[in-house]
Amino acid sequence: MSAKILMVEDNPKIMKLNREILSMKGYRLAEAETLEEGRKLFEQEKPDLIILDIMLPDGDGLALCEELRRSNSRVPILFLSGKNQDADVVAGFDAGGDDYLPKPYSIDVLLRRVESILRRSGFIPETITKGAITVRITSGKTFVDGINIQLSSTEQKLLCVFMQEENKTLEAEQLYDSVWGSEMIGDSNALRTAVSKLRGKLKNSGYTITNIRADGYCFERG
Repeated sequence: MSAKILMVEDNPKIMKLNREILSMKGYRLAEAETLEEGRKLFEQEKPDLIILDIMLPDGDGLALCEELRRSNSRVPILFLSGKNQDADVVAGFDAGGDDYLPKPYSIDVLLRRVESILRRSGFIPETITKGAITVRITSGKTFVDGINIQLSSTEQKLLCVFMQEENKTLEAEQLYDSVWGSEMIGDSNALRTAVSKLRGKLKNSGYTITNIRADGYCFERG
């Protein structure tokens, strides 16, 4: 299952850009424009990471971070803020934040910070192994019996989802949401093509991807 990220941001352009990029990377998103909405969604959605602005219409994001830490919540928090002085960054860490990225920022840097935080929190493992298959997520390499099988980034993401949900039937919608992002739901060709290629590359692994009903798939020994 992909990580769920709560974004608390009142700038619609920044929210839209982050939504598009993070969804494409397979993250599930919950969105709030105010601190109050953020508090409610935090309780409802139980996110794995919060991306938090500081200057919000109804208050200061630092206060929400401090509030969560006082309640013993250890959900990772990444501050995104237009406040970019050294003292502002220090204040973010002092409030209990896990990272601080001043605006404007590079999308590539944002993605790396998100991946790094989730990896440190244990959500994204460094390596996934099932039988003869080993996926080294940090290097982007996949091996079967020690041989690099040269997967595309999409194929590797799909394989990781399958490996973490072994013997479970996954519907096409789940796979699109986790690998491509929700905007791809309904386009069955991309998934069929990726599964077909992945099957061929895993033929000596001891695992197969089985079609279940119309649009479901199951990763299992076979």
